[in-house]
Amino acid sequence: MRKELRFGFGLMAIIIAATAILMPAPSEWTGGHLGLLMLALVVVAIMLGFPTAFTLMGMGVLFSWLAYRMQNPDIATQQTLDLMVQRAFSVMTNDVLISIPLFVFMGYLVERANLIEKLFKSLHLAMARLPGSLAVATLVTCAIFATATGIVGAVVTLMGLLALPAMLRAGYDVRLSAGVITAGGCLGILIPPSVMLIVYGATAGVSVVKLYAGAFFPGLMLAGLYMLYVILVAKLRPDMAPPLPDDERHVELPPSTAGVAKQYGQRALPALLAALKGPRNAGVATGTIMRQLFVTLLPLIAVAVALTAIHGNLTKADAVADVLPDSLQSFDSDYSSGGDLAEPPADEGGLQEPPADEGGLQEPPADEGGLQEPPAADGLAEPPSTGGDLAEPPGAQSAAPSLAEPAAAEAAAAPAEVAEAKSAPRGFWIAVAVCAVLMLAYYAMLSFERLEIFKMLLSSFFPLAILILAVLGTIVFGLATPTEAAAIGAFGGALLAAAYGQLNFGVVKESVFLTAKTSAMVCWLFVGSAIFSAAFALLGGQELVEKFVLDLDLTPIQFMILAQFIIFVLGWPLEWTEIIVIFMPIFIPLLAHFNIDPLLFGLLVAINLQTAFLSPPVAMSAFYLKGWRRRT
Repeated sequence: MRKELRFGFGLMAIIIAATAILMPAPSEWTGGHLGLLMLALVVVAIMLGFPTAFTLMGMGVLFSWLAYRMQNPDIATQQTLDLMVQRAFSVMTNDVLISIPLFVFMGYLVERANLIEKLFKSLHLAMARLPGSLAVATLVTCAIFATATGIVGAVVTLMGLLALPAMLRAGYDVRLSAGVITAGGCLGILIPPSVMLIVYGATAGVSVVKLYAGAFFPGLMLAGLYMLYVILVAKLRPDMAPPLPDDERHVELPPSTAGVAKQYGQRALPALLAALKGPRNAGVATGTIMRQLFVTLLPLIAVAVALTAIHGNLTKADAVADVLPDSLQSFDSDYSSGGDLAEPPADEGGLQEPPADEGGLQEPPADEGGLQEPPAADGLAEPPSTGGDLAEPPGAQSAAPSLAEPAAAEAAAAPAEVAEAKSAPRGFWIAVAVCAVLMLAYYAMLSFERLEIFKMLLSSFFPLAILILAVLGTIVFGLATPTEAAAIGAFGGALLAAAYGQLNFGVVKESVFLTAKTSAMVCWLFVGSAIFSAAFALLGGQELVEKFVLDLDLTPIQFMILAQFIIFVLGWPLEWTEIIVIFMPIFIPLLAHFNIDPLLFGLLVAINLQTAFLSPPVAMSAFYLKGWRRRT
């Protein structure tokens, strides 16, 4: 702790010294220099331990009053108060922020449904043959839990409770175990639904849907790289991650399953089928064997349903007009589906003359108040009307059948043409063959122990997978906004907690309290950031920064590298909240000059900001893990 304090005070001294050196003499100060002084004071105050939101708000109000006072001292106080109200109201009317309490509430409910303990145990058994299986299972659990919650502190704390004792008992190195938990827990800052991405989207004016779609693959890729690193370490240094003993890989079978396995063999599917046809079902109730057989066949049923749906989509017949000849398409567009000739549009009870190039009805020339026969080439005549005053012009009876007869002949041949045109492509049947081979290999290796592990995954992994797909799938495919998807997730989290018997008054009360605490922190941060950014702009600090950066004459790549390096360094002493709400409003206006997409910049920032949770002296992930160790 003393080292951390010395580092913090040393860094503050460096900031103050650099500000004093770079700032001109007080007699030459402008509003922009006051803005830079305000920025330096905010960083120093945060490092001294003052609350971030109220530090931003207090500095913003003070320097806004100074900025207005330099313009008109008489109304400076009134303008400052008006600015506070307007900025707070703008934050309250931001619809994107509604999704934050809903996502947070979903995460706390999932955390208290005790799904993670079952998920870690089942993944640990499923990956027992991999080198460093405990660490790999920890990373997979962290990635899934991060996808379901998006709360870094909750993931690190819970995995410290579940995975760290198990890895230490198995002889894993302490540094590797702690690194796996802290690094895996930080995936929640990147993998959707991430609260940080919502905050960045609201700050930069970027679509949260696009941020979620863009951050999903980098988050999974980073989790995969962590797993690859653990496997390599376990291969090269077995002393740091020793393999599991055989007794920890063994799964105890229930009595009914053990009897079937003893009499008919360890392969699950043939043994269950033989027991179903054997004498007295091997002493097991028929309903029990049928349930076991249904669970065993679930992967096959799921693959069959998916392939059937894909085949139906690939072979679904298009609209008839898509495959009909041109003459029949024009006939179908000009006439109704019942075969009657379409009536031209009427305007105030009369006939309206359509354009000539559309091939519709044309008004026949009038001569002495009567209607004459229109030319046969000009179009089709109106069919007889029972109550109209206009008589059917001659030639209509001959014109309509002349076009209708070939149309009817082509319509009769159309279904055959549709059936021939839509067939499944060769790639689909190749996929069917691959799935068939995989299913044969799966059932050839499926023993009763593996079946028990699959049941554990079925009760822990798949409910979370369905919840994740329901939330992220509706966002990515445009079926719902992030706020609506967050509401679905909160409802799904409540259903999961109820399904596992954890939805009681105490759990709901604690979840609501923690949700309100987190949401209030984020909203106050936004209010403080809005006032601080307004004061910085009023003083001209933004213009001074832009002028300095533009004078460097950087290329877009050089600016991107410089910005990411600054964020990387800021991630050591500051949390991601301070970096997003304080420094992003400084960088974002410069992106347009360098033709950099704010979406790409935000994704790089999200990847880079994991240093805010992993790097000293702050390293919040390490503090979460250390705090849990102290409590235990």
